Amino acid sequence: MSLSKSEKERILRAVEEDREFRYALMGLLGFREILERLARLEERQQRLEERQQRLEERFARLEERYQKLEERFARLEERQQKLEERQQRLEERLLRVEERLARLEERHQRLEERQQRLEERLARLEEEARETRRLLLAIAHRYGVISEEGFREAMRYVVEDILGAARVRRWEARDEEGIVYGRPSMVEVDVAVKDGVHVLVEVKSRVSKGDVAELYRVGLLYERLTGVKPRLLIVGGIIDPNVYELASKLGVEVRPVARV
Repeated sequence: MSLSKSEKERILRAVEEDREFRYALMGLLGFREILERLARLEERQQRLEERQQRLEERFARLEERYQKLEERFARLEERQQKLEERQQRLEERLLRVEERLARLEERHQRLEERQQRLEERLARLEEEARETRRLLLAIAHRYGVISEEGFREAMRYVVEDILGAARVRRWEARDEEGIVYGRPSMVEVDVAVKDGVHVLVEVKSRVSKGDVAELYRVGLLYERLTGVKPRLLIVGGIIDPNVYELASKLGVEVRPVARV
């Protein structure tokens, strides 16, 4: 059976406009299942494309972050390089400073050694000058250039050298029993007190055994009147050779004005 032209047009228009009719016709023709599979494929394809789009967007964001990280890493590497260069320069400067400091310490050590030697030489010169002055004073007194009293006054600084920082005063007392001179008399002597020790000091241009014995008796008087046992010291310009034996027995210290 053949269809007329108007029937064909009606069928084609129904296929285009009527979906159910179209599907029914396709089902009759065996395409319904194919179309459903195609529809599902298209839907899956759509989801894949959307997923791909999201992946591409995520990948783009990751690439952007990676790019930023690379830039930051590059800046960090550059800073690290600069820090290493600065550290290298600082280490080199520190090494130079240490070398200069070592040289300065060596120079300082040499200067200290020179200063020490100069101080020792100066001390020796000062001591030699004092010794020379003492010897000249002793010679001057021996030949009558200065009196006994002048000699004693000039020798006061010798006592200071021997005793160090000590307060020296003149002690006077009445010897009623005649311990010193065998009769009642006034007795005078220089007394220096240092670290609680009382030192009786006599300065003589010439020291004899009689001077040693006299100072010993003055020490006995001082101990009796003050209750303090003193140290006894004679400083002399010229000392008789036989003085030292007696001085040792009586506990009297004898010091020369100058070592000759």
